Amino acid sequence: MSRDAQGRTLRHRLYHGETSFEFVGRARVWFLGSALVIAAGLISLLTQGLNYGIDFKGGTSWEVSAPGVSVAEARDKLRPFGLGDAKIQIAGDDIVRVQSDARVPEEQAKVTGAMAELGAVDAAQVSVNDVGPSWGKDVTKKARTALVAFFVLISVYISLRFEWKMAVAALAAVVHDIFVTVGVYSISRFEVTPATVVAFLTILGYSLYDTIVVFDKVDENSRGLSATGRMTYSDTVNLSMNQVLMRSLNTSLVAILPILSILLVGAGLLGATTLKDFGLALLIGLLTGAYSSIYIAAPVLAILKEREPRYLAVRQRLQAKGGASAPLTPAAAAALSGGGGGGAGGGKSKSAAGAQKSGSSTKAGAAKPGGQKPASPKATPPQKSPAAKSPAAKSPTSTQSGAKPVAKPGEKGAAGDVLVPSRPTAATTAKPPAAATGAPRPSGNRPPPRPRKKGKKR
Repeated sequence: MSRDAQGRTLRHRLYHGETSFEFVGRARVWFLGSALVIAAGLISLLTQGLNYGIDFKGGTSWEVSAPGVSVAEARDKLRPFGLGDAKIQIAGDDIVRVQSDARVPEEQAKVTGAMAELGAVDAAQVSVNDVGPSWGKDVTKKARTALVAFFVLISVYISLRFEWKMAVAALAAVVHDIFVTVGVYSISRFEVTPATVVAFLTILGYSLYDTIVVFDKVDENSRGLSATGRMTYSDTVNLSMNQVLMRSLNTSLVAILPILSILLVGAGLLGATTLKDFGLALLIGLLTGAYSSIYIAAPVLAILKEREPRYLAVRQRLQAKGGASAPLTPAAAAALSGGGGGGAGGGKSKSAAGAQKSGSSTKAGAAKPGGQKPASPKATPPQKSPAAKSPAAKSPTSTQSGAKPVAKPGEKGAAGDVLVPSRPTAATTAKPPAAATGAPRPSGNRPPPRPRKKGKKR
């Protein structure tokens, strides 16, 4: 298995959400491949049509138990009766089935006798069935009515659940499945039976189911990551496809395995030809439906949505900035979505905490002029202010002269703020003017000088 530059296999990247496949960017390649298959099918339909079974075109069928008889032996036995080109099948190990156009009773009796000789049994043990074409026409008419009703109901549902553009993309995928399946039946000459019609209608529902799952993821991402304007709608579709890719592959694989068992065991080993017709139509439809939901429906939706003015403006803005960023992987998108939510919440918490801290700081510094922050008690160790011990600060003369009394450390001011003690400054130790105090300051109130420490400047 191929590995990338980091040594990871494709299986590892699929299961761990590390893929970034480009689905929308290569839409022309997918459309061209589908167009070639559809064109080949249409040419085959116009030239040779479908290989309808006896239930649709009418005819006669014979069945007899003839152990050990091969198709070639049965054909040689019936060639004299004009059945050399008839459809001859061996069901199981011993049932020989012959189908031809409608025969008159005399010819039927001759073929019945030949079949009895082929199986070495009595003519009464040969099963003869006449099928008219009216039954097949009735089945075709009912299938056509069911298909039209299916289209109408699905269009209404998707338009109401999502939007009409998603309904158009889904119907385009369903029509693609119809043309591809019919074309394959025409080219391969597989017989079209009532079981084929039933299986055909079944696969349309499966194809639509897979498309709805993809569109639901696209709608979720368009409301989330794409709403930020950092991704174009095509990038959103690519991301959504990579997110559901592993799920689509697993679902298709689980659905195909029982169909293969029907074809290999039921039709191959047990000889159940009815199961073969039903299983073959289911197998072709499941493969086509899985392809169309990924490579047809999603690109068609992206093309329709990119024409909207909103997403057209996003693309133009990203191109003006130098182009869109690298495509996201599902794992990166999950981390971005989770981290973005956590980051936004953390940013709000930090902003609230910062606002709360700023408010408390403003309140604590309300007593300071100019809104300056007060000195932190940790930055400046509390010391006793000499002015607090000075008798002049407590003298009634100073109070009456208009000088504000100096509060003690720890007391509350007029505004209710706690005054923090600080170092002695020139303002606190300066001698008050004589006009303010009315008397000279006693010399005994001068604080003693602090001793200097050696080797350390003041």
